[in-house]
Amino acid sequence: MEGTNPVNKKLAAALSGGAVLVLALSGCSSDDDGDKKLDDWAKKVCDSVQPQSKKIADANAAIQKETSDNSSPADVQKTDSKAFQDMSDAYKAMGASVKRAGAPPVDDGQKKTDDAVKELNAISKSYENLKKQVDGLDTKNQADFADGLKDVAGELDKLSKSGNEALEKLQEGDVGKAMAKQDSCKSASATPSTKS
Repeated sequence: MEGTNPVNKKLAAALSGGAVLVLALSGCSSDDDGDKKLDDWAKKVCDSVQPQSKKIADANAAIQKETSDNSSPADVQKTDSKAFQDMSDAYKAMGASVKRAGAPPVDDGQKKTDDAVKELNAISKSYENLKKQVDGLDTKNQADFADGLKDVAGELDKLSKSGNEALEKLQEGDVGKAMAKQDSCKSASATPSTKS
């Protein structure tokens, strides 16, 4: 029996938690007339975030698939490394998108935007570090590799529990309502679901 399998499952479980982070950028669902400026801002953000949400969901799916098979440590390493790089790039791109969109026309809009950008960049950096961690694992020794993956799963778990306060703040009140009306945000929040 492969020794890494329980660890792979732990990694997969931690990862599905990580997918929650991206949902913060596509939250809420109440309807409101809102105002044109806010709707335009929300559309700009949602349209640019949607492809990144898909990239993150695809990376998650790749790891889930690799960890559910009895894959060799080298295959797991390769898949995880690419997935973490993709996630890092996606969060960075989201940060850039939010920054480009500028502040939403609400109280404290600039501060909320700055905080969210900072947070997205920090998440990007965390995934970059996880990629380095995975790249450094010894795939020739099954037991060492399993231990290393356990550490990665622990970091992922922390990452999935931390961090999206600023994103949630950015979407409080009218901003969230405006985003909820955008088709691209609706489809972004639906991405991790397997329902057709």
